Amino acid sequence: MDKDKIRKFRAEATHLKPILTLGKKGIDDAVVTELKKQIKANHLVKVKILKSFPGESMDSIAEELASLTSTTLIDVRGRAIVLYR
Repeated sequence: MDKDKIRKFRAEATHLKPILTLGKKGIDDAVVTELKKQIKANHLVKVKILKSFPGESMDSIAEELASLTSTTLIDVRGRAIVLYR
């Protein structure tokens, strides 16, 4: 994906509310299924990661979510991840 599209999606994502919030349970099959459903419906989604999420770096969590859902990672800002398909 080229930089102009990524910049456009980042700008759109600033106005999005998080569709999913991940906490102490981590990433399981139910989370992946729901995230795939939301991505199919909305194409651009924001996921919020709570501080209680099992200790990993935000970048590794974002990469894992992107690979599990076959999406493109658009942005990681603070504790929010933006994905696009």
